[in-house]
Amino acid sequence: MKARAALIAVGVGFGLWGVWLMLQALEPPQLIRLPLWLGGAVLVDDAFLVPITVAAGWLVTRWSIGPDHHRTVGAVRTTLLYVGITTLIAIPLLLRQGKGANPTVLPRNYLRDWLLLEATIVAVGLVVFVVQRSRLTLSRSRASSGDIGGR
Repeated sequence: MKARAALIAVGVGFGLWGVWLMLQALEPPQLIRLPLWLGGAVLVDDAFLVPITVAAGWLVTRWSIGPDHHRTVGAVRTTLLYVGITTLIAIPLLLRQGKGANPTVLPRNYLRDWLLLEATIVAVGLVVFVVQRSRLTLSRSRASSGDIGGR
């Protein structure tokens, strides 16, 4: 119980410190725009990202109902999850590239790098899918040939 209270106190302290730093770093017009930006993020999340996520989950679930798809659905879900997470992280870089709005953004081709990352994630997901599918086919062929239990 004491550890939980200590962690709560540390978390609240860091949160207050962050607010104090933000108030020092931002000008009043920026502080006025901040809630608008946060509200826009919530609106985009609720109106765009949630329906896409629900639709993708529904499609993967419908697909997994097929014969023996339950064995490979993990690879499909994990691949979609990683593609979604890396896309959400990359969106600010992709939208603001070349505008000079953020001096910490390196002069790189972020679109190319993001596409290469997504292609790599999908390729690895496909490899895992094929390996899992081939194991299923191998075990099915062994069972039909009577080669079960080392006979």
